[in-house]
Amino acid sequence: MSGTSPALQPPADAVRPVRHPDAPAPGQLLGAHYGQCFGCGGEQPHGLHLEARAGEGVSVTAEFTVRPAHQGAPGLAHGGVLASALDETLGSLNWLLRTIAVTGRLETDFVRPVPVGTVLYLEAEVTAVAGRKIFSTATGRIGGPEGPVAVRADAMFVEVKVDHFIDNGRPEEIRAAMNDPDQVRRARAFEVNP
Repeated sequence: MSGTSPALQPPADAVRPVRHPDAPAPGQLLGAHYGQCFGCGGEQPHGLHLEARAGEGVSVTAEFTVRPAHQGAPGLAHGGVLASALDETLGSLNWLLRTIAVTGRLETDFVRPVPVGTVLYLEAEVTAVAGRKIFSTATGRIGGPEGPVAVRADAMFVEVKVDHFIDNGRPEEIRAAMNDPDQVRRARAFEVNP
């Protein structure tokens, strides 16, 4: 991405990301990390319902269809919704590292308008890790992996403990997530965003 700020440049001592041995296999659908998540949750009627798949290395692909509820200008996707799609896709990468992390910084370039009804195809990868900081990049294309670039983003996620969510989230939602008997779903509920 052009014009990335210094805050999104990995430091000299950053290392290459390493896919966790227990990460989902390439091609596997990651599924929603939390049903109420605006980005991927199926329980949000106006959410993105973004579906991410594990890729090779520490990468993912994702798709979502821009619906009328996602528009800003008439017939076009709202820029904040597109930024949310990029953030959700980038956040999904942390599942391949098996790390709980939140968005620390997200910079987005809007390259072209995205019409309502468009399927936005997103690709993201982790580029470096430095301590608790995870650096990543994403691209969104209209219509498929070879389509024209519509949006791009660079991000830095920060690894946190589950206490970050317990201390700051609404108690009733935290209790419900913590009491979920499905250990994978319980762990994934706390994987992205502050």
